[in-house]
Amino acid sequence: MDAPEEPTPWYRYWATDAEPDPEPDALFHVKHDDAEAAELAPVPEATVPPVVEATIAPVTEAAVVDEAPLEIALDDPADDAPPPTHFARGRVVTIANQKGGVGKTTTAVSLSAALAQFGARVLLVDFDPQGNASSGLGLRVQQGQPTIYHVLVGDVDIVDAIEPTSVRNLFVVPANGDLAGAEIELVSAFSREQRLRKALESVRGEFDVILVDCPPTLGLLTVNALTAGDGVIVPIQCEYYALEGLGALQRNADLIREQLNPELEVVGYLLTMLDARTRLSQQVVDEVEAHFGEQVFKTRIPRSVRLAEAPGFGQPITIFDPGSRAALAYTRLAREVLERLAASVAAEGAAT
Repeated sequence: MDAPEEPTPWYRYWATDAEPDPEPDALFHVKHDDAEAAELAPVPEATVPPVVEATIAPVTEAAVVDEAPLEIALDDPADDAPPPTHFARGRVVTIANQKGGVGKTTTAVSLSAALAQFGARVLLVDFDPQGNASSGLGLRVQQGQPTIYHVLVGDVDIVDAIEPTSVRNLFVVPANGDLAGAEIELVSAFSREQRLRKALESVRGEFDVILVDCPPTLGLLTVNALTAGDGVIVPIQCEYYALEGLGALQRNADLIREQLNPELEVVGYLLTMLDARTRLSQQVVDEVEAHFGEQVFKTRIPRSVRLAEAPGFGQPITIFDPGSRAALAYTRLAREVLERLAASVAAEGAAT
C-alpha cells in the first residue's frame, strides 16, 4: 500500500521562490472570472501545526526561600518580630566575588534598600569603577563631585563624599571611572591596603550597616574592602562557571584574615539568578549547600525581569516593584543578614 501523502508544510506558503499551488487549499487563490478585475477569494484556514504546550515547569515561589512557597516563608511567626537594626558600632559588610555577572551590584543596591526599609541606617560604598551601584540609586556623579576615589588617594574626608538617596535611611558614597586609577596611584602608598578601613572609622558610629560593593577582581580595591570589613557576603550565580573562582576568593580571604584583618568572617553565601525550571540550578544549589552548609543563606534570589529593569529607572527593586518576587526575596535576605550580624555582635561580646 502506498504511504499516504504528507500535507504541505505551512511554512512553504511563505517561501518567496515557491511555485504557485494550484490546489484550492493554497494560502491565496485568485479567480479570473471577471476579465477587468480579479477578485480575491476568502482565505481558508491555514494548516499551521498546533502549538504544543511546553513541558518546562512554571517558575514557582519555591525559587525564593527554602523550596517552600514564598508566602508561607514570609508568614512564618518568626517574621512577626522586627529584626535587630541598630548596632553601637556600624558593621562593615563587603559584597565580593571576582567572577563578574553574579549579582554583586544588584545585591548591594537591593539589600541596602531593604535594610534601610527595616529601619537601619545604611551607607553603601560604591567601590567599583563602573559606578553601577551609584547609578542604580539614581545618582550621577557630576564634574568635581567628591567620590570614593578622592577619599582613597586625596585628602577628602569620607563625610564630604556621602550623598543621600531617595530611600529613607540610605546613603551612598559614589564612584566613577576615576577609581580605576586608584590601584596604580596607591602602589607606592604607605599602608595602601588599609586606606578604606581608615576612611570608614570616622563614620562607623553614624551608621548601623556599611555595605561595600566590590569590583569583579581580586586586586587592591577588593583587598582594601576585605581588610575594612567585619564580614563578606559572596553572591553565587546558579551556574557552574560561578563556582570555579570561589577557591581563589577563599584563599585571598584567608590571607587577609591572617595578615591584615583577623576579624573578617563570612556572613553568608547568596545564591542568585535561580531558575527553578532547570535542573542545573538545583544541582548548583545542592553542591553549594553540601560544601558550605549553614553559611548559605536560606533566601535565594530568583531570576527576574523586573529586577533587571530597576537600574534603568535609578531605583532599587524594593521601590521599583515592591510586590515582585525579587523584592520580597531581598526583604527576606535583609532580615537574615541583620539576624546574622546581631548574632556575630553577641558572639564578640561573649568572647570579651
